[in-house]
Amino acid sequence: MTESDNERKTGKFPVETYHQSISVPFEFPVHFTRNLFDRGNSLFASVVDRLDERRRHRAAFYVDSGVAESHPQLIRQIKEYFHARPNMMELAGSPELVHGGESAKAGWEAVRDVMWAIGNLHLDRQSFVVAVGGGSVLDMVGFATSIVHRGLRLIRIPSTTLAQNDAGVGVKNAMNEHGMKNFVGTFAPPFAVINDFALLHTLAQKDWIGGVAEAFKVAVIKDASFFEFLCENGAALRARDQEAMEETVRRCAILHLDHPRTSGDPFEFGSARPLDFGHWAAHKLETMSGYSLGHGQAVSIGIAVDSHYAMARGLIASDEYERIVAGLAACGLPLWSELLEERSPDGILLVLDGLRQFREHLGGTLTITLPDGIGGKCEVHKMNVDMIEDAVADLKKRVPVNSEQ
Repeated sequence: MTESDNERKTGKFPVETYHQSISVPFEFPVHFTRNLFDRGNSLFASVVDRLDERRRHRAAFYVDSGVAESHPQLIRQIKEYFHARPNMMELAGSPELVHGGESAKAGWEAVRDVMWAIGNLHLDRQSFVVAVGGGSVLDMVGFATSIVHRGLRLIRIPSTTLAQNDAGVGVKNAMNEHGMKNFVGTFAPPFAVINDFALLHTLAQKDWIGGVAEAFKVAVIKDASFFEFLCENGAALRARDQEAMEETVRRCAILHLDHPRTSGDPFEFGSARPLDFGHWAAHKLETMSGYSLGHGQAVSIGIAVDSHYAMARGLIASDEYERIVAGLAACGLPLWSELLEERSPDGILLVLDGLRQFREHLGGTLTITLPDGIGGKCEVHKMNVDMIEDAVADLKKRVPVNSEQ
């Protein structure tokens, strides 16, 4: 018997340890198409049958009510698509409409409704839940789906530019709670994501351009050539050029997919979250506004704040900062909100609480990603309040008199 064995058996505090290590691969395709539920488009059918299980697939649909209103033929098309393939797939029930926008994620009521319906439909772990809508609907339905039976198969069909190029292609689901955005949630990769570009043309301008902020976010810290593309096509994107937007969505989505695949930390166990460049301020501004400020618009402001900070730190040149803010503005994205200058009774900018919430959300050390030249990034663990004040002051000066920003 070894000394350690003897200590284990006779010691005052016996300890026996088995070291467990498991690795679970996740794989999900992200498709780009148009007119997904046209009878002649076989993509959706091939997605549900991609594992070649030789079974009749059951699916429940949850559709953003705003999408259904803008595309009044959609529900009928979904039903006819399934009706044309009775041996392959079955609608578990008529597609359900759910409210879109940030209110979809406001607490447990909507989540419970989806969970209850999944139970009443007797869906199992091999059944499909299909969420059609913007990022908030995808988040809420995805969260509910991930905790019933410890997870059913989720297919996301994002309907906004922001959802197609960012929120809809990741591995996270969430709802808002405790006064914080995405306070409750899970990491649960979808079964598949299908981006239907035909859903974009009916978007309000705010939602059309909102996703471009996330494109700037990844371009500034990861891809200088994509940044050049965005700057050169700002006017076209603002004018709703479909070809320019499809290219923007596609390239942005691929950059978002690359990070969890190559970072070694897809479920964010560490303290770094580079794809949230500009988001510490954005999330706080959203909550301060009661979510009347769109996510893309808040991210644009957050990017502007952090880019000015990076310039003050000498990480980017002044002309690079000017190109960033000019590019955002050319697309019709804001650089300013009056919320930026709101203060507590002791004179502290309220938006600074976003730094505390950002650190708390991940735990450990505060880690903020900043650009290090266009197309590069670095991480800092402290933020100088005076430099943030300077950024706010500079951005306020850039707002034209009587501007809607």
